[in-house]
Amino acid sequence: MSRVGKKVITVPSGVDVQVSGQQVNVKGAKGNLSQVIHGDIKPVLNGTELSFVPVRDDRKLSAIWGTSRALVSNMIEGVTNGYKIGLKLVGVGYRANMQGANLNLALGYSHPVNVDIPQGIAVEVSKDQTEITITGSDKQQVGEFAAFVRGKRPPEPFKGKGVKYVGEFIAMKEGKKK
Repeated sequence: MSRVGKKVITVPSGVDVQVSGQQVNVKGAKGNLSQVIHGDIKPVLNGTELSFVPVRDDRKLSAIWGTSRALVSNMIEGVTNGYKIGLKLVGVGYRANMQGANLNLALGYSHPVNVDIPQGIAVEVSKDQTEITITGSDKQQVGEFAAFVRGKRPPEPFKGKGVKYVGEFIAMKEGKKK
């Protein structure tokens, strides 16, 4: 039995949840999201409570049960509050700025790095051009885009230069000894 899957999701006011077969649609102030649930998990909507019921008792199905519930819970959280990830550019000359619908990064390469911003994602660059804030209603999409931008120049362990998450700890190495 999944401890996560057993929990009932309480749908907050201002959020519209519709269940049609295995499709769960969530509408809220921040957008619309939908998810197809595994065929062996049945979503049940009773007023403002959403629960998930497995068809049979199986160890693999227990994991899918908890995952399905967590995905829909994240969708509801996303359309009410949204998700936000911060990135920090560390290094001399490392800068970011917006050019229309593109994020332009100067990351120490001989060329600028241009990143197209996907639909449903909002990007803000701080005034000093060293902090990037990525927001959106889809947790997976926000996380994937932040990881994509970070992957353009991951932080290196000797000087700590690169693109890192806000609050991320970089274990520094000692370097060469004389």
